[in-house]
Amino acid sequence: MPQLHAQPYDITANGFYFESLEEYADKASNNRNDYGDPVEEYEIQFIDGDHIDCDLAKAWGINQANIGPYFDACESWDDHDKTVFIIAVGEVGYSFDPETVSPSDFDVDIYHLDSMKELAEQFVDEGLFGEIPDHLVNYIDMDAIAYDLAMNYTEAEVAGERLIYRAA
Repeated sequence: MPQLHAQPYDITANGFYFESLEEYADKASNNRNDYGDPVEEYEIQFIDGDHIDCDLAKAWGINQANIGPYFDACESWDDHDKTVFIIAVGEVGYSFDPETVSPSDFDVDIYHLDSMKELAEQFVDEGLFGEIPDHLVNYIDMDAIAYDLAMNYTEAEVAGERLIYRAA
């Protein structure tokens, strides 16, 4: 589970670390500033956890109102689901409702490749351009195909891994 930090906007109050919504609610309800007043507003910061959960927090835009669903997503989604969300929301700019979001809400094709040229080679190998006779394979311009693919596909980095994606 990721570790987050609640940083008060009140400069006379101290923040706290937490790893669940329940822990946040308990510590926030007991937090007081130097004058004994309750602290109401916090900036939520990602502190420690898996690299993909850090990228998910950034795409999610974690704040006081949505940390519960964020923790649920960290716990229940697999890495592919998190990657789909990070690309759809963080890269493409789709909006989402934290209470009802599901990675299946987004139409994103992901390829775990380092370059458009690798994607072009994969598409040729898979027969996307039809059956190519062996004696002509060396004459195919992969750079030209990669250039054309770049019109519909985009490169990104998620959790330290280079990816290529297409979002509808």
